[in-house]
Amino acid sequence: MAIQESPSQENSKSAKQLQGVVVKNKMMKTVVVEIRRKVVHPLYKKVITKKNRLKAHTEVEIPQGATVLIAETRPISKDKHHRVVRVL
Repeated sequence: MAIQESPSQENSKSAKQLQGVVVKNKMMKTVVVEIRRKVVHPLYKKVITKKNRLKAHTEVEIPQGATVLIAETRPISKDKHHRVVRVL
């Protein structure tokens, strides 16, 4: 019989990890992280910078402007589905 990992284990290999910059840290146990990525426009072939802002859970206070690694996790609140793995 195989041993199954608990579904609450947050270090699973399937969790997508992203790198971004903390842009807001005013909330308790939450930071807003901006993820920037470059994509090529399909028609005009111009490189465009796209950005997403995600809320991430953290227990420690992280200064604004810090680069962090975040990972997907279970829903923590209405719009918080990531957690801070470490500060880079």
